Amino acid sequence: MNKHVPKIGLVSLGCPKALVDSERIITQLRAEGYVMSPGYDGADVVIVNTCGFLDSAKAESLAAIGEAMEENGRVIVTGCFGVEADTIMKAHPGVLAVTGPHQYEAVVGAVHKAIPPVHDPKFDLVPPQGLHLTPKHYAYLKISEGCNNRCSFCIIPSLRGDLVSRPVASVLYEAERLVKAGVKELLVISQDTSAYGVDIKYAESKFHGRAVRAKFFDMAKELGDLGAWVRMHYVYPYPHVDDVIPLMAEGKILPYLDIPFQHAAPNVLKAMKRPANQEKVLDRLASWRKICPDIAIRSTFIVGFPGETDQDFEYLLQWMKEARIERAGCFKYEPVSGAKANDLGLPQVPDEVKQERWERFMAAQQDISAEIFQSKVGREIDVLVDEIDTENEEAIARSPWDAPEIDGNVFLPGETDLKPGDMVRVRIVEAEEYDLVGERV
Repeated sequence: MNKHVPKIGLVSLGCPKALVDSERIITQLRAEGYVMSPGYDGADVVIVNTCGFLDSAKAESLAAIGEAMEENGRVIVTGCFGVEADTIMKAHPGVLAVTGPHQYEAVVGAVHKAIPPVHDPKFDLVPPQGLHLTPKHYAYLKISEGCNNRCSFCIIPSLRGDLVSRPVASVLYEAERLVKAGVKELLVISQDTSAYGVDIKYAESKFHGRAVRAKFFDMAKELGDLGAWVRMHYVYPYPHVDDVIPLMAEGKILPYLDIPFQHAAPNVLKAMKRPANQEKVLDRLASWRKICPDIAIRSTFIVGFPGETDQDFEYLLQWMKEARIERAGCFKYEPVSGAKANDLGLPQVPDEVKQERWERFMAAQQDISAEIFQSKVGREIDVLVDEIDTENEEAIARSPWDAPEIDGNVFLPGETDLKPGDMVRVRIVEAEEYDLVGERV
């Protein structure tokens, strides 16, 4: 018991997919006898899991590495920005090692080299569902790595490679373990969730003795039978996505789709190398809402893409009014190093124009969201409690239309006897632009 137990610090940046990478790393290290340090002090080594999607994200990653070096001095870098090892080493020559995204074995190997494990099977126990960095009541479920799309603004395929899908039985058994451990919500993530299984030709694998295909619909149907909320993220609107809408109408999975539309103007979509069939998308949105009136669409859009004209932007605004996207975020275009968009020879949009378009987009979306959520007043719905705000004496929950950290909340004034992970029935009594207020039924 007098042995020194090696301690690991962790800084995890970027998207939920990177967070899952961090969870896999700490699960492996914890199984080998390492423990997590809550801060830089006391950590024998610090892992910084970086993001390299945008230049601003790279700058944030470099700053995080610098802070870890200053506060601790023994730093291992991994993640998407890790593919630019020379840049990292030039800025911070003292880092112990640099690895790329989802290189779990390389990260663990670097930790072994920095501070060897001291394993004691009597004490070093890891729960069967692994370790997670999210609250206990929800978890991200990564179903694949990489992406086969070649969008001109994106460098993800060069960072994470082409699509590599997990066997469906592996996905389902992990999901089952999470639900048994108390997880109330599974957030399905990948770079292209609706393309799941195409690389392995939708291969069957056995889940509790039954053959299940590695297809988007089949996976969604099986997940819907586990008794937890199932939320689908990063879904491209391929035709077969239509098949899952009835599952939402039946209550098998949440009536929620996160679809990265990015734009609506045909000229911009063509330059982005995105499908330019937004009129058909409007028809499909209408058909989805006919089947499942409660469906909420979340999306992200880019303004200021090279060559975007005033007419293109006005087209986007008009499309938004017709599409009535429930939840939408907007980014000002950044010329990411290595992106094909930099070589298109299209005129750059001035920063002040990007800012003006961003403000107009967000104002328009706020009006749309406010109108949509006003229609929820008076309805009874189930909500999942995330936290209790003792200072304001209220519970903070989420509806089926809200993903954690990126969408809105449902505030429950006076409900301090609840706890995170509780599922309660509420009546919506008030609506704001992005949030709802409810009272328990």
